[in-house]
Amino acid sequence: MELQTNIPKLGIGGPVGSGKTRLIEVLVPVLKNRGIRCGIISNDVISKEDAQRMQRTLATESKLMPEDLIIGLATGGCPHTAVREDPSINLAVIEEMQQKDPSLDLIIIESGGDNVMTTFSPALADYFIYIIDVSGGDKYPRKGGLGIQTCDLLVINKIDLAPHIGASLEVMDHDAKKIRPDKPHHFLNCKTGEGIEKVADQIINDLLFDKELVKNTSKLSS
Repeated sequence: MELQTNIPKLGIGGPVGSGKTRLIEVLVPVLKNRGIRCGIISNDVISKEDAQRMQRTLATESKLMPEDLIIGLATGGCPHTAVREDPSINLAVIEEMQQKDPSLDLIIIESGGDNVMTTFSPALADYFIYIIDVSGGDKYPRKGGLGIQTCDLLVINKIDLAPHIGASLEVMDHDAKKIRPDKPHHFLNCKTGEGIEKVADQIINDLLFDKELVKNTSKLSS
C-alpha cells in the first residue's frame, strides 16, 4: 500500500471482558495476510497488561509486527475520557507512530473497558467497533446505549457460550437489526476465529475502501 501520513484509525470499545484485546489478536493476523500493516495503541486506567500481552502474542511469539508498534497507555482516569472528551494523549502517540512508520496502513486504538455509553471522538477514530459478548444475555443489543447504537460495526463475541447460558443468537440478531437499522453487525468466536474474516472484510470495505482485499464475497452485513 501507498506511503501515507494520515493513517486510517480504528477504535475498538466495549465492556470489561467482552474480548477487545482478543479481537485485536485474531484480527491482526488476518489483516497481515492481506498485506495490511497495523500499529496498536491500548488504553487502560492503571495497567499496561493488555499491551504487554499483545507485545508477547503479536510481536515476540508470532513475529507479526514490531514490539514498538504496540503502545500501552495508562490513562489514570475514566476509560472513555481518553478516547472521547480529551483524546490528546492518544493523538500524541498516533503522531509519533505515524512519524516512526508512515508506511502503516492502519492504527488500532483499544479503549479501556467501559459501559454501553462508550464512543470515540471523531478526531481520534475514523471507524468505531463496539464489542459485546453473549454472556451478558441475549437482551444486550436491545438495551442500546451510544456504543451499541452509534458504532460503525457491532461485534457480538463468545457465541459459543450461547447454548450454555440459554441465550438466543436469533434474538440478538433480530434486536441488533432493529436498534441499528442499516448498520452492520457480526457474530464472532474469538476462540476459534469463526466470523473474523467477515469482521476484517467489513473494516477493509468501510474504512480502507479496498474492495480487492475483501476475501469474503458474501453479503457483509448480517
